[in-house]
Amino acid sequence: MTTVEQGGPSTKQQLVRERLESLIAGLVPGEPLPAERDLARELGVARMTLRRVVDGLVDDGRLIRRRGAGTFVAGQKVTQRLAATSFSADMRARGLVPGSRTIEARRFPAGMMLAGLLGVPPQADVLFVRRLRLADGEPMAVEDLHVPATVAPGLTGDDLEGRSFYDLLAERYDDPVVSGTQTVEPALVGEDVAGLLGIETGSPVFLFERTSRVRSGGIAEFVRSTYRGDRYRIVVDIFPPAATDAEAAKAAKAAEGS
Repeated sequence: MTTVEQGGPSTKQQLVRERLESLIAGLVPGEPLPAERDLARELGVARMTLRRVVDGLVDDGRLIRRRGAGTFVAGQKVTQRLAATSFSADMRARGLVPGSRTIEARRFPAGMMLAGLLGVPPQADVLFVRRLRLADGEPMAVEDLHVPATVAPGLTGDDLEGRSFYDLLAERYDDPVVSGTQTVEPALVGEDVAGLLGIETGSPVFLFERTSRVRSGGIAEFVRSTYRGDRYRIVVDIFPPAATDAEAAKAAKAAEGS
């Protein structure tokens, strides 16, 4: 590879970035870059120059650093429009294969906080399931799901292994989700969740909290999900306050077709 140690600092970094972008284009998501020392020697630049360029590519979401493992090519971000759809439906709509792995499952009384969120008595039985949500086999999110036992009698953590909770509600219980309320905020990931997602502790993530209602009228879930910030992007359709319902519907339909 041609040496790029020439010109001013900005010129050198620009040339190194071009070389690295060319290298990344020939790799698949998840494939590692050569070791920093080897790559710097091959490019003919100082390791500090290379590190600055790699930092920029990490910030831009082109590369991912994994502590103790190296630097890897990042996967394409999944774009999500906020809607009352399941994770599985979202991934399938984007041409990805959804999956999940149950990490933990247990039952316990709701208590005061969950009782208020789920609309059940404090002593009501609640199923808690922690799942690792996958897209094409790669970790995308960690989901903490709380389900009232009255909504899905007999449901277990094993039932949710590789299955959509919303699909189970519709197919097994004939009580599909019809509405929901969701919040989202940026956060920094803690050590336990970071390990499940394969990212560094303190990495930026999206924290979703959602309650959903089923057709029969009850609250089906309270779920808290942590999504990787380097793999997920949120899109929100907005309309001016004066827009009529018909105008909003027309604009939303046009956006889906673009």
